[in-house]
Amino acid sequence: MKILVLGHKGMLGTDLMTTLGGAHDVIGKDAGDFDIASVSDCRDVVKETGANVVINAAAYTNVDGCETDENRCFSVNADGVKNVALACRGTDIKLIHFSTDYVFDGTKSVPYVEEDACNPINAYGRSKLKGEEYLSEFSNNYILLRTSWLYGKNGRNFVGAIVEKAEKTGQLEVVDDQTGSPTYTVDLAAAVKVLIEGDYRGVFHVTNRGTCSWYQFALKILEYKGMENVRIVPIKSAKLGKGAPRPEYSVLSCRKFADATHKTMRFWQIALKDYMISA
Repeated sequence: MKILVLGHKGMLGTDLMTTLGGAHDVIGKDAGDFDIASVSDCRDVVKETGANVVINAAAYTNVDGCETDENRCFSVNADGVKNVALACRGTDIKLIHFSTDYVFDGTKSVPYVEEDACNPINAYGRSKLKGEEYLSEFSNNYILLRTSWLYGKNGRNFVGAIVEKAEKTGQLEVVDDQTGSPTYTVDLAAAVKVLIEGDYRGVFHVTNRGTCSWYQFALKILEYKGMENVRIVPIKSAKLGKGAPRPEYSVLSCRKFADATHKTMRFWQIALKDYMISA
């Protein structure tokens, strides 16, 4: 297949290029090559590459920044999706797009399934939900992947921030009242390869297996880094005073993905250890 990856220099995009590049003809385009907020730019970049699969890994992911710059947030995460979908419309091109656990409000106590009602509680979640709506409205050949708590080698992420702060200060405060599933971008990229090559369509939740709080995640990071002597204190989200509220429980059920593909994601602890060995 000829695959176009939009946002190929990002954390996920880089791993998509590597994972898909061995078996397919993969082309990457990023912000310096086109403007996702431009209908004509999106149309031109899709047309000139001649791809039969387009993967949109471009996103504005600064959750707190979205609260103060909703225009940029919606321009990339919502209008950008519409522009890419319109660029692929009327062709045989399959469009792959990524969304987030933050489209849910976090009031459930069991994992969210694909059919659950969305009710985002911050601007980032609202922008991603609008992107989902545009995708389903303007494309009839797509895969929508909701994922969560991404980390990888090629971008700033929670794992790196924890290690950096631990080395600098020797002590940490991390929230323990938000629960989710950390997801390694290498594993997500591998799941994308399975879905593309299996010619699937529709909405799928894809994360690493298992759940934890950010505090538990941080503890495991320090354990694997051999930094158990660092003092880490669990705190409540309210103490952070961040701009955007976060869902308390945003675990995604990946059963649909497993049932459809007969593949299961690795447990998050195994993926994290692999990442920290290779990082």
